[in-house]
Amino acid sequence: MILRAVGVAMVIVLLGCQSGPPGPYAGQTIERRDTAKASSLNRRAADIIYSDPDTAEKLLREALSYDLHFGPAHNNLGILFLSQGNLYEASSEFEWARKLMPGHPDPRLNLAITLERGGQVEEAIATYQAVLDLRPEFQPAMIGLASLQLRHLKADEHTQALLDQIAAASSNDQIRNWARMQINRLQSHDRIQDR
Repeated sequence: MILRAVGVAMVIVLLGCQSGPPGPYAGQTIERRDTAKASSLNRRAADIIYSDPDTAEKLLREALSYDLHFGPAHNNLGILFLSQGNLYEASSEFEWARKLMPGHPDPRLNLAITLERGGQVEEAIATYQAVLDLRPEFQPAMIGLASLQLRHLKADEHTQALLDQIAAASSNDQIRNWARMQINRLQSHDRIQDR
């Protein structure tokens, strides 16, 4: 009798968990997805992500209700969370985007930035490296990795090579000058240690 009552109670609890309206992250079938609508809402949100973050968030959540598997909306929602300092939510969205956009470097780059801000320096270095494995000449990742290594005193034999590439390839004078200045600092530091 007790086992039967427990069994009935468990069924009621399980049924209760299934009730309620589906959220934007509820399962979607391919037939129910509307990628064009999700893309349109994502573009609208991207245009106002910094000027009107509340509306942008609503648009991005609506985009995901149309297509949960639309990676750019996850990436932009992550950017919104990152700008608000919500690192856990940001990293979760960047992970979604990374899985949904396997050949695109942006979600990985954004995840690396989030990890660094969260104090997970080694994980951030590994994530920047994953971006560079995917796109070896991707300057934002090269700059991010080199500056992270310099800021956290993690410079290694690859740091100067990154800085050399940045100084040679960047079309931005400010970035080229920054890279050259960092190269000079590293070389000065090496000369002092060699004495």
